[in-house]
Amino acid sequence: MEENRSGHNREDASSLQTVKPFPAPRLLIFDLDGTLIDSKQDLISSVNATRAYMQLPSLPGDLVASYVGNGAPVLIRKAMGPEASEAQVETALDYFIRYYHDHCLDATRLYPGALETLKSARDKQIHLAILTNKPVRISHVILDGLGLEGTFFRIYGGNSFPAKKPDPIGIDTLREESKVAAEHTVMVGDSSVDIQTARNAKVFSVGLTYGLQPESLKQVPPDLLLDRMEDLIPHL
Repeated sequence: MEENRSGHNREDASSLQTVKPFPAPRLLIFDLDGTLIDSKQDLISSVNATRAYMQLPSLPGDLVASYVGNGAPVLIRKAMGPEASEAQVETALDYFIRYYHDHCLDATRLYPGALETLKSARDKQIHLAILTNKPVRISHVILDGLGLEGTFFRIYGGNSFPAKKPDPIGIDTLREESKVAAEHTVMVGDSSVDIQTARNAKVFSVGLTYGLQPESLKQVPPDLLLDRMEDLIPHL
């Protein structure tokens, strides 16, 4: 087993990659946390600040990171534990959203190769979009703070639609708005949630081994598995 740039153990990418030709992409849809941005420390700090506010001890960072991917309500429900009441979870969620909004750029950075990949895609006039389960307002704050707000034609979050990923509504909407067929659409992410979303929308999927939940890609393998974001450039 090798260790990737985020410290997770992983298998060689080829061992998880399925055989499927890469499409001629006209629409690239990116997940945010663990895909374009390394937000792990800010999420861990915000969750543990929330637990401190609720008079609970801190959780290990890797455990918190394993809770990320299904939106803030699920993250806080898991972080609070099964013994927490719904009222406590709601209080904790409200605090987390406010705290994270103020601290979401303390340590968050773009992953290596992300900027180059986005620029290459834009140069080829490929539509770029964000589809994350993170709240959309905070997503805008982070992308603006990293100088990427004008890069994407749409930014959709976990509260943008009636259902979150892996429901295909986000991809379907982006396809309709960009007028791009499914066979020319690619979803890029770091977790099984992203890959299952692509499957549900019947579009090509790219998984990344350096994100927050690369181990989940064993359960739902992507059409293409990459170790580095910039490895996507030759496929564009």
